[in-house]
Amino acid sequence: MRRFGLIGCPLGHSFSARYFTEKFVREGLDCRYELHELPSIDALPGLLEAYPDLEGFNVTIPYKQQVMRYLDALSPEAERIGAVNCVRRMADGRLVGHNTDIVGLRQVLNGLLGATEIAHALVLGTGGASQAVQYALMEREIPYALVSRDAARAHYTYDDLPVEVVAASKLIVNATPLGTWPKVDEAPRIPYAYVTPEHHLLDLVYNPPLTQFLSYGEQRGARIMNGEGMLVGQAEASWEIWNQEGITR
Repeated sequence: MRRFGLIGCPLGHSFSARYFTEKFVREGLDCRYELHELPSIDALPGLLEAYPDLEGFNVTIPYKQQVMRYLDALSPEAERIGAVNCVRRMADGRLVGHNTDIVGLRQVLNGLLGATEIAHALVLGTGGASQAVQYALMEREIPYALVSRDAARAHYTYDDLPVEVVAASKLIVNATPLGTWPKVDEAPRIPYAYVTPEHHLLDLVYNPPLTQFLSYGEQRGARIMNGEGMLVGQAEASWEIWNQEGITR
């Protein structure tokens, strides 16, 4: 049996194990995908020692950037983005990091925006998921501003975000975990009164399907999309990486 998994903390919200388990059953594959909730990224070497047959694993909050110091190599795209969500364990034991979030992001942005031209975007959060969002926006040549609780890491904090910026940013992306199950009543603290039917709101959270962030946007007539499509896109891209010819264990 081939073994794969997911590291992060917490993992109670994750659908990854169910997604891959259903995929393995559907395709008749002798594989297992397990959740490994690590109290800190420093527990990764112990996990790898305990599971010498672990061929690859996904990485979620809060370790998409922290995991990089344990890797032996990065794909060019992961290096440019500055975050990793997929790791391949090579036959010689080396760990190679990839970013497949960008694959899922391209797909959901295409679905959400279509041919709509966006003059400016707002990205909520500055962690590993935000890094991929920023990369995807740069690919589409969409200018953006960052919002964070930490003034040193963003253009604005939630306390000083101008309403004019919200009104002008016709794409708003929640790249924070706020609103993730079980804390479904939480949402990024922005002035939703300035969201209009011309706005597009993307939430990378997929559990629950309709987050409070998206619900506020829906109430204002905005076009909304959750992160389920991104989950599927990045999962399938991860599977391709784990099965690339020449690196199978």
